[in-house]
Amino acid sequence: MKFNRFWTATAAAGLLISGLMFTGPATAEETTIKIGNIIPLSGPSASVGQQGKNAREMAVEEINAGGGIKSLGGAKLEMLYADSESKPEKGVSEAERMINTEKVNVLTGCWNSAVTYPTTAVAERYGVPFIVPVSVSDKITEQGFKNVFRIAAKDSWWTRDQFAFLKDMQAEFNTPVKKLAFVYENGDWGKGMASQWKKLAEKDGYEVVMDEPYPSTATDLSPVVQKIRRSRADVLLLVSNAADAILLTNTLAEYKVRLKAIVATGGGHADPFFIKAVGKNAQYLFDIVEWEADINKPGAKETNAKYKAKYGYNLTGEAVDAYLSMYVIKDALERAASFDKDAIRKALAETNLTSGAGMIVGYDAVEFDESGQNSHASPVIVQINDMGNGLERITVWPKSARRAGYTPVFPKP
Repeated sequence: MKFNRFWTATAAAGLLISGLMFTGPATAEETTIKIGNIIPLSGPSASVGQQGKNAREMAVEEINAGGGIKSLGGAKLEMLYADSESKPEKGVSEAERMINTEKVNVLTGCWNSAVTYPTTAVAERYGVPFIVPVSVSDKITEQGFKNVFRIAAKDSWWTRDQFAFLKDMQAEFNTPVKKLAFVYENGDWGKGMASQWKKLAEKDGYEVVMDEPYPSTATDLSPVVQKIRRSRADVLLLVSNAADAILLTNTLAEYKVRLKAIVATGGGHADPFFIKAVGKNAQYLFDIVEWEADINKPGAKETNAKYKAKYGYNLTGEAVDAYLSMYVIKDALERAASFDKDAIRKALAETNLTSGAGMIVGYDAVEFDESGQNSHASPVIVQINDMGNGLERITVWPKSARRAGYTPVFPKP
């Protein structure tokens, strides 16, 4: 039902007494849908937080310029941001503030799995839909919550594909791998990935010669790198944020650590400033990500070009997830045709998004299972190499997605 914005005092009182719920905009304040974004804008993950913010802003500009949410009379998306500083307690307090003070309709965040995990519990308690674009810790969608929806693949799927990739590389290049080293930031993200690596290494018969967490705020990682060198590992698997990815890569080069391959896990290694900061030290590194700029999907090239023109660098997998998340929200709002959080939650649970500006990812649909996990999400693996115009990221796996004409370099020379 739609109501005139001007109510008489008597009518307003009557409606309040009857407790009626409205599905259309009733006041000036309800002509926008408030989306609360809790992301790291300072601290060790500030770079990826800013990239996600940029992607969100670009998507919302497009959505609002296209007429907003038509089923809600053209209501516009209004973005509110809070800096988590990559701290769980800050994420929790900001979620409370967003819900109780800002009265947001939807929450998104928080990039760091260690922040997202407790923050989603706040949203669940208040019944506010929470979209997780990219935090990958399995346990985020294993809490039995009904208001949490994750777009990216969870870490057990990332590790599954990293090990499938290693198996394929050994077969394709007739190069055996026996010893693995695990080095990872000591938050929920790194620990979650490492726990999955250990299971898969045992299953596939690898020898784990190093298992080393480290603080992502470390300013000297030479002791860790010396341990890697002494381990004589064939392959090093990494989980790093932005600053520590740069520090590790440069220190590995400084100590001339010999490895058949380095396989990273997005995050800091996917940061567009990573290659600029480490230069040739990044050559031949493999990285698993949600997306890469050379992916063959309709609209991907054009969207990336627009983003690069606005912000000066390519979209990353994490930024693409943030971009897509705004279109997932738009799709749900159009179908819900309501500001009511329960109606929005129901529409999100029924999502089956297969087309549109946001669908530039490597898979074919966004559809959430009962846990809130996007069942279609899957990553790709890239290699950093110089094809004559400087270092770039080149999609190499799965083989069906490999850039035409490119042969991966394995083992690392």
